[in-house]
Amino acid sequence: MRDEFARLLDTDEVGASVAVDLDGETVVDLWGGHRDEGRTTPWTRDTIVSVFSSSKPVTALAILVLVDRGLLDLDAPVAAYWPEFAAAGKEGVLVRHLMGHTSGLSGWEQPVTMEDLYDHESAVARLAAQTPWWTPGSAAGYHALTQGHLLGELVRRVDGRTLGRFIADELATPLKADVQLGVRREDDDRVAPVVLPPAIELDTSGIDPAGIPFRTMTGPLPRAELANTEGWRRAEVGAANVHTNARGLVDLMRVITLGGAAGGERLLSEATVDRVFEVQADGVDLVNGVHVRWGTGFGLTPNDAFPSVPTGRVCWWGGWGGSVIVMDQSRALTVSYTPNRMAAGSGVLTFERTKRYLDAVYSAL
Repeated sequence: MRDEFARLLDTDEVGASVAVDLDGETVVDLWGGHRDEGRTTPWTRDTIVSVFSSSKPVTALAILVLVDRGLLDLDAPVAAYWPEFAAAGKEGVLVRHLMGHTSGLSGWEQPVTMEDLYDHESAVARLAAQTPWWTPGSAAGYHALTQGHLLGELVRRVDGRTLGRFIADELATPLKADVQLGVRREDDDRVAPVVLPPAIELDTSGIDPAGIPFRTMTGPLPRAELANTEGWRRAEVGAANVHTNARGLVDLMRVITLGGAAGGERLLSEATVDRVFEVQADGVDLVNGVHVRWGTGFGLTPNDAFPSVPTGRVCWWGGWGGSVIVMDQSRALTVSYTPNRMAAGSGVLTFERTKRYLDAVYSAL
């Protein structure tokens, strides 16, 4: 791992961190390179970065904690906790449909911009009023940005705190994990700005503007450059703007790998962890067009979108640009990678650096 990291820091990385926990012991904790594209400020041990959709496992963990405490039931209607959500034919949408990307709410109806998502109350009110784009529970369609707002509102309805406050108080603090949804103002000076990938001209002439993929990915249209703005850092976008590093993600998410307890703290019962591996959807995702096995809040293997991880009792997810968190119960292994230089493309399948780190881990085993 160290050799691979050194090679990539000399070639493809600007700054990054990688971490591996094996059976409760952190056996790899590496960081290096620079926070900025001009390579003037070193990436240090406490550098954090926006990890985009590697945020989703953190949000899912928050929901699982509330499930474990008996405050949420994965098999209950969302409207049991959020009555307004029953509008427009959504009275049968269950909590696990939100967790498994099968609710039919994979994007916002137009018009909508990324900045609109910073106003949580307005954004969730729009989702509550919206009609599903397909029959809920019948198939998965990646909830690229909506999932964090949907689950975050459930947290607020049953607990009273915002998702970001809940993550800070109930996840990061007890597990001593350097993870936060958004960024506290006093931590701005340790954030690594994301280094944008080369612009790609997309041919949209053959894309159906009424189709689910187009409506999802333009509702709203993601703009990576927003990650370097104060608005993004202060917002709570539970699907996409967790700020952390590889060690922070491993310190937090190894609780799933280790059966619900880590660092001397038990967050979940083993029975609640087992629910992660209940398949919610297994087929071609309606949004990203590849075969995905969705568990309860996490991707499962085998998975066409993520061939670098072997089969077994494994859950995972990755973020735009290349970040990843893997929880491999079969091998008592938790792996994370967080870069600031975004790789081109939109899925982990295309991220060569991510693949090389994971291959190095499994080769070492």
